[in-house]
Amino acid sequence: MKIFYGIQGTGNGHITRGRIMARELQAASLDVTYQFTGRPQDKFFDMQIFNDYQWREGLTFSTQNGKINHFKTVLQSNPLKFLRDVKELDLRDYDLVICDFEPVTAWAARRQRKKTIGISHQYAFQYSIPRAGNDLLSETVMKNFAPVDLGIGLHWHHFDQPILPPVIETPTIQQRTQTNKIVVYLPFEDQHHVMSLLAPFNDFEFYNYSPEVVSTLHAHIHCKPLSLQGFQNDLADCAGIICNAGFELASESLQLGKKILVKPVHAQMEQISNALALKTLGYGQMMNTMDSAAIEQWLYATQTVRVTYPNTARYLVQWIKDGMPSMDRSWYAQIWSSVQVMPAECS
Repeated sequence: MKIFYGIQGTGNGHITRGRIMARELQAASLDVTYQFTGRPQDKFFDMQIFNDYQWREGLTFSTQNGKINHFKTVLQSNPLKFLRDVKELDLRDYDLVICDFEPVTAWAARRQRKKTIGISHQYAFQYSIPRAGNDLLSETVMKNFAPVDLGIGLHWHHFDQPILPPVIETPTIQQRTQTNKIVVYLPFEDQHHVMSLLAPFNDFEFYNYSPEVVSTLHAHIHCKPLSLQGFQNDLADCAGIICNAGFELASESLQLGKKILVKPVHAQMEQISNALALKTLGYGQMMNTMDSAAIEQWLYATQTVRVTYPNTARYLVQWIKDGMPSMDRSWYAQIWSSVQVMPAECS
C-alpha cells in the first residue's frame, strides 16, 4: 500500500503526532510519502524520520502578542499559490491519503477523488465536545480548512462520542521530578513580556523555549531554542508546564503527570475550547490573559493528575492494514478501556 500523508506544520503539535505515526507506519512496512506546509521550509527541525518529505507553502494563521491577527493573515496568504499547489500535487499513484489538518493535501485529494482519512484533534470538533470561542467564521474555517472523507478526531476524553485518545508517546519509565522546574512554551506571546512575568518567582527555575531565543538577565530563567530532544528532556523531569492551549503538548504533559497552565491564543476557537476542556475535566488550569496572579497561584499548587493513554497510533495503523473496516462502538470502547486517570503530586 502506498500512502500520501499531509501534515500541518504551523505548530509543533501536528509534527510531533506525525513522528509517532511515522514510526508505527514504518514498523508496519508501509510505503509513505510525507508533505508539510504551514511554515517556511528552513524552520522545520528534527525531521529525519520523514525521509525525503515534500514541502509546500500552504496556509497558516498569523499571530501577534498571543492573538490571531486576521489582517496580517490575509496579507500573508497567497491564494493563487495555494490553488496552484493543490492543482500540481499528483496523487494518482497512491492508494490512500492521510491528512493531519493539512489543506493542500486535503483539497488535492478532493479534487482527484482520492479516499482520504483525517487524523487530528481538529476532526473531533465535528462531534459534541466542549466548545468555546466559536462563531460562524471559526466553524466555517474548521469545517473547510482541510476536508476529508473520514475524520478521526482525537481528544483527552471520549465525551461519549466516536473519537480516540491522543496520538502521543507512551513512556513506561517515569523520571524523577525536579519540584521547582517549570517548562514554558508560549511561542505566540511576546517573549519579553513572558520573562517579565516570570522574573519575580525566583524560587523556580524556568526553561523557556521559543522560536526566536531572547536574552535574559535573570539567572532562574533559561532561554532555549526549539529542539526536540532538549525539550523532551526538560519536559520529562519538570513539575509543570506553562503553554498555549495546543492539543499535543497538553496530551504529553497529562501522560507524564505534569501540572498544566494554559493561556489560549485569543480568537482561536480550538485553543479556547481546549482550555475549557482541560478545566472541565480537572486536568489543568487556564488563564485568559498573561496573568501574574494566576501564574503565582498555579506555581504553588501541588495537586495534578496523570492520564495514561494507549498506543493509539498502533491501533490506527493496524486498522489501516486491516483494510479500514467500519469503526463500531466496541472498537472505540476497547481502546478507551485502557485509559487511567490517577491523582499525582508535583512536590
